[in-house]
Amino acid sequence: MRYFISKTLTGEFDQVKEQVTAALKEIGFGIISLIEVDKTLKEKIGADFKRYTILGACNPHFAHKALQLEDKLGVLLPCNVLVIDQGDGTIEVAAMEPMAMMQSIKNEQLTVLALEITTKMEKMILSL
Repeated sequence: MRYFISKTLTGEFDQVKEQVTAALKEIGFGIISLIEVDKTLKEKIGADFKRYTILGACNPHFAHKALQLEDKLGVLLPCNVLVIDQGDGTIEVAAMEPMAMMQSIKNEQLTVLALEITTKMEKMILSL
């Protein structure tokens, strides 16, 4: 099973990032963290890297339910969504695949919740 869901778009990086943020909002997720990997690598180690942003997306209701089922699940939260500049105006958007992440936990209730979140993430990616 793949650990991510992705789609490649043509466009401008910042516009795609805004589009992803809006699409996440449509499915009930907000951005609680933003990591600009390329800028961090440049600042910390002087390395050049393609534009690569990690959007930490969270739906508080899902997070609350999941944490009640497995209190160590916070190691997998938030649901990360990537916006990656692959060059020549090609922007890839990738989201974690919750079902793949939950397989090793073996909690049936959590699997049901993960399926619901996977469906929402797939819908978000397809809407782009």
